[in-house]
Amino acid sequence: VLVPPVGYLDRLREICSRHGILLIFDEVITGFGRTGKAFGADTFGVSPDIMCVAKGLTNGTVPCGAVFTTDDIYQQTINYANEKKMPTIEFFHGYTYSGHPLAMAAAIASIDAFLVDGIFKNGARHALYWEDSIHSLRGIRHVNDIRNIGIMGAIDLEPIPGQPGARAYKAFVTALKKGLLIRVTGDTIALSPPLILDKSHIDELFGILADVLTNIDE
Repeated sequence: VLVPPVGYLDRLREICSRHGILLIFDEVITGFGRTGKAFGADTFGVSPDIMCVAKGLTNGTVPCGAVFTTDDIYQQTINYANEKKMPTIEFFHGYTYSGHPLAMAAAIASIDAFLVDGIFKNGARHALYWEDSIHSLRGIRHVNDIRNIGIMGAIDLEPIPGQPGARAYKAFVTALKKGLLIRVTGDTIALSPPLILDKSHIDELFGILADVLTNIDE
């Protein structure tokens, strides 16, 4: 979880547009309400040419991914086929399970739930409380850095000398025993809870995590 500085993506968009380079956003994690709006592109107000999505697309119920493009890219692809009198364009990104009916049904149901139940708005409504809560861990021994955006965040822990990743892994095991599932990468704890959460869930999450981190050396 590395939040880009203000203006970074705008500058990237400007450079790509100037030199005719396609700008691609990987929104597999940040998409579908995670950053406070539908997509990270919306949160930062920058439009990519291509966007890759997954995970939230089906709410994690069935594996599914998708690629969004601008209409210009889509039309260029289709028009190329027509100009060359080709019967079709074949995309080499998958075969056996491409467009699987089960995954498509799950995606449609998830999108309906997002829109009808206001799940994106619920995430955005709790973003500030989430921010205050995650930063309440600042000052606990071994916590080096804390980052957040929307309803996601990361906590960097001081590595144990000669044992990279060991401290975060211990936190993972201890938290799991207390009923909290966290993700660790190296000595970084990554958090991205369900967007249907409320303040009581946030309090419970960070209450457990504070206890785990405070007593991690015992």
